[in-house]
Amino acid sequence: MDRNPLVERIAARLGGGGKLLVTYFTAGHPDLETTVRVVEAAGEAGADCVEIGVPYSDPLADGPVIQAAATRALRGGFRVAWTWEIARRVAGSGVPLAVMTYVNPVLRYGPEAFCRDAAAAGVSGLLVPDLPPEEAGELGRLARRHGLALIPFVAPTSPDHRIRMAVEAGQGFVYCISVTGVTGARPEVSARARELVERVRRYTRLPVLVGFGISTPQQAGEVARFADGVIVGSSLVERVDAAASPEEAARSVRELVAGLRRALPRSHHTFCRPGSR
Repeated sequence: MDRNPLVERIAARLGGGGKLLVTYFTAGHPDLETTVRVVEAAGEAGADCVEIGVPYSDPLADGPVIQAAATRALRGGFRVAWTWEIARRVAGSGVPLAVMTYVNPVLRYGPEAFCRDAAAAGVSGLLVPDLPPEEAGELGRLARRHGLALIPFVAPTSPDHRIRMAVEAGQGFVYCISVTGVTGARPEVSARARELVERVRRYTRLPVLVGFGISTPQQAGEVARFADGVIVGSSLVERVDAAASPEEAARSVRELVAGLRRALPRSHHTFCRPGSR
């Protein structure tokens, strides 16, 4: 893969002894302008990557908060092209972007065109949680052709042979789903998360991040003691939803992201080759 801003940011953060912070926002929630403002705010406050979620009517992995945000965006007229507009408008912020979507929107848009337009807009990574590793070959080839890192997912229920298959085809980082369920804030981090991270590390040298259920700085700090970083989405989407204006949403997001960044511990070792398997 040629120069990729996400892979380069990962290398810089982990190479300097830090931990990775990835944030998520739903594109077009509650409108395009607000999404632009909160993505920029997250980058300013210390996010290493921002995932822009493509609203979809039949999500499999999203909990009630993100489902509601997607519904609101769709009712507001969201189209996939808005995602590229958001990416182009935040290009100057310097924060690497990844698009999270489901298989059907990619197929409807056309896989080649989706990867081409994502890359042209400045996107660095692609996440497709309902894409089985057995069927990821073609999209993976297209993503690599256009300089996108196709980020793999693994779950506590994934057997070892499927973990190996997923991470061997992936780039950027590994997304560990901490629970057998959907996204959303939870009172405590699943005890299975540490075990999953340890299992994944047997098969890859990619950074291993944990998502689903991480909502507070305390939880982020706890998880980052055994993982290479954390992914936070629902608690940020809730803040956007509660804000009365784009400016208020940006302030609220900046506050939480800054708190998450401060809570992440320093690593006691230098991470080797974060962009490789």
